[in-house]
Amino acid sequence: MDLAKIYLRAGREDAVQRFHPWVFSGAVARTEGEPQDGDVVEVLDKKGKYLATGHYHNGSILVRIFSFQPVVPDVAYWTQKLASIRTVRGALLPPATNCYRLVHGEGDGCTGLIIDMYNGVAVLQAHSIGMHRERNLITEALKNVFGNELRAVYDKSAETLPGEYAASVQNAYRYGLVDVPHEVEENGHKFLVDWISGQKTGFFLDQRDNRNLLSRYSAGKKVLNAFCYSGGFSVYALLAGARQVHSVDASQKAIDLTNRNVALNFGDAQAAGRHEAFADDVMKYLQAHDDEYEVMVLDPPAFAKSLSARHRAVQGYKRLNAEGLRRVAKGGILFTFSCSQVIDRELFYNTIVAAAIDAGRQVRVLHHLSQPADHPVNLFHPEGGYLKGLVLWVE
Repeated sequence: MDLAKIYLRAGREDAVQRFHPWVFSGAVARTEGEPQDGDVVEVLDKKGKYLATGHYHNGSILVRIFSFQPVVPDVAYWTQKLASIRTVRGALLPPATNCYRLVHGEGDGCTGLIIDMYNGVAVLQAHSIGMHRERNLITEALKNVFGNELRAVYDKSAETLPGEYAASVQNAYRYGLVDVPHEVEENGHKFLVDWISGQKTGFFLDQRDNRNLLSRYSAGKKVLNAFCYSGGFSVYALLAGARQVHSVDASQKAIDLTNRNVALNFGDAQAAGRHEAFADDVMKYLQAHDDEYEVMVLDPPAFAKSLSARHRAVQGYKRLNAEGLRRVAKGGILFTFSCSQVIDRELFYNTIVAAAIDAGRQVRVLHHLSQPADHPVNLFHPEGGYLKGLVLWVE
């Protein structure tokens, strides 16, 4: 394969030699060849020494690296890579769980690629043109790795690809066909997943461990699950013996799915009287209700997706958490999260401190929370650690 070559400026090879998977345009001295967006290229230092192989894109991140050794990214390459990742996943997944993240972008050396597994269905989401152009090879590799266990591969990349290229892309099955919603199991809890019209790839797999932790605090308690989406925390709380659970989300579609998931685990009659779901704006709901909850979950969508939006997002997190803290019963528990990558762990912590001061509540930290092990963070790419959370004991 005759690849275009990206030569770095003197002294700018250090980040790549430390295995950071991004090459920024400002680090480039010259380009040999005429690479197009999505092409596989080689990265070299100023003297021509090989450093890495990745996908080219004419932007601030010029190359997204997927190998630090010379490779030919064919079916055999992707098969070996996915097989290696799957082996690790098999060692870390809990029992009675058939949904998980198989590939987590930079965390698995696959910059720009997400693959989530839902009971035999692989949902592929490319965040770069290069990874999307590999989709047929990756589909074949998935078939090689999973064999008869693989029921379908669905490409849901239209929402995550850049600009003009995304306009020409349609989400579609690359292999097989499975009706949605599709039933999956997580820690013995059942859920319906719709990767076609649902958020992200269909389910928030990154909260699995935190949902399980919630179970330890829910028995006999009154619980609020705010921004509930498909009711993950609600189902865990109910199965743990919560006295009452309220699920709130602005989307009626999310509320309908939450009710279906509760019914899937309990039947309509069994959960009657213990669960209610409300299609409402969370802030308006909190301000309009004087209920005190013994356990509360605040798991909002990302308030900031860029540095320019960070200040406004911090103010949003502060207002939300202050309002939530006012509604937590004395001696109660608050699970609070941020999935905004541009708000780091320290800033989130300080924002919650400010919220507690506004609410006038004494608060202790019981747990620092993060994403589970099937969402690994590359040691050399700490930006991949996006999910942060706190479990607070509120006096």
